[in-house]
Amino acid sequence: MSKYVKELVTRDIQRRLEGVEDAVTVNCTGMDANTTNDLRGELGEKDIQMLIVKNSLARRATQGSNLAPAFEGSRGQVAVLWGATDFVSLVKEVVRFDKDTEKFEQFVATGGVMDGEKLDEAGVKAVSKWPSREEQVAMLVGQILGPGATLNAALLGPGKMLNSQIKQKGEEDA
Repeated sequence: MSKYVKELVTRDIQRRLEGVEDAVTVNCTGMDANTTNDLRGELGEKDIQMLIVKNSLARRATQGSNLAPAFEGSRGQVAVLWGATDFVSLVKEVVRFDKDTEKFEQFVATGGVMDGEKLDEAGVKAVSKWPSREEQVAMLVGQILGPGATLNAALLGPGKMLNSQIKQKGEEDA
């Protein structure tokens, strides 16, 4: 590949990865075109982007960016995945596809980058066990509403008990 073509490809990769801070790298060498198309379709439903690129060109394109550590030590062709609602959701989907040996046998998560730090395969699997953004918001809302519900019950409980006793006395007198 000529220097000019490499520069064009590098600029295209830079343009496509512009604004991407966190990503997961995957090895999907050996997948046929139909399987890759199915994979892209399923990823697209989750708003996940996939770019398959030669690692040396990816290193050139991401040099000096937060994504640069993801390509350190990689060899051959690599797929970069980014997007979804948050990074944990992205990693959960990648690990789910990695476990699906029936449909996507060659799909293997190899690492990634989160907050500028390199993740290895074990790190990616560890992040997949974290709660996603939606789960974190639900936990926070539960923690916020819990004391309020307890206070509500403490304030309303005696009043309801008194109301019940008055009603019961009224029924006895009638």
